[in-house]
Amino acid sequence: MSSEPATVSSAVRPIPFFRLAREFIALGKPRVVALIVFTAMVGMFLSTPAGLPLVSFFAGLLGIGLAASSAAAFNHVLDRHADAEMARTRARPLPTGMLTAAQALAFAAVLGIVSVAVLLLWVNALTALLTVLSLVGYSIVYTLYLKYATPQNIVIGGAAGAAPPVLGWAAITGEVTADALILFLIIFVWTPPHFWALALYRREEYARVGIPMLPVTHGEKFTRLHILLYTILLFAVTLMPFATRMSGWLYLIGTIPLNAVFLYYAWQLHRRYSDELARRTFRYSIQYLALLFTLLLVDHYRLYIREALQSALY
Repeated sequence: MSSEPATVSSAVRPIPFFRLAREFIALGKPRVVALIVFTAMVGMFLSTPAGLPLVSFFAGLLGIGLAASSAAAFNHVLDRHADAEMARTRARPLPTGMLTAAQALAFAAVLGIVSVAVLLLWVNALTALLTVLSLVGYSIVYTLYLKYATPQNIVIGGAAGAAPPVLGWAAITGEVTADALILFLIIFVWTPPHFWALALYRREEYARVGIPMLPVTHGEKFTRLHILLYTILLFAVTLMPFATRMSGWLYLIGTIPLNAVFLYYAWQLHRRYSDELARRTFRYSIQYLALLFTLLLVDHYRLYIREALQSALY
């Protein structure tokens, strides 16, 4: 018998701190959260013609961003089995085993609690309440139930994803007005064509994990038609800020070509489908929303920008 100490070749090696930190950051879906925080910020700026209260502004963005990251982390936990089966998601922290479900759940809970505390202490109770409802709506109602219950999952669940501008508006004004709801409606109508374009070229993966996305339950042709119809509706909805005088001519002039390109993609998808065209449509839809809200912001401050440019030139 050998007197040498036994060794365990399969011993678990500790994960380097920076790699672990990167995995936790990935749980929060930072690219998605960045767009969420941006639309919330635009809602803040559009809510008032005057300067923003700095405490409400920064605390509001922090609280909304933390809540969005919390919802994303909850989504990772609840979807971990399906994520392991899909090419798009199998590299996420839970399917790869870099993090455990318990770690992700604790991370999500801490972020959620901190976000509510920040909003209650430095913003207002209405924003905190609406943020909690959005968090629960996305992470529980959508991810746990709607996603697997109906092909209209992304339509109904889109209400939670459309909330950020309203949250930003409420953070500054303490109320929700009709203009804030127009911003909500824009994102709500944008969500189906945006996500169904992704679902088209990922339809086999969704079918394999039992998620009844529209291309899986009603077919590719039906989905392409509905992308076109929703894109037409989106064009009409994005004219509402100009119609209600929330925005001016600069916004109108800029939003028409943005919508024309989106309609072109939707029409081409309807006429001659390809997975590559669906990918381009999905990518453009993200750029579209960011540019549309940028137009809203620039138009809102066009007079200030013009005066600043004139001062700089003369």
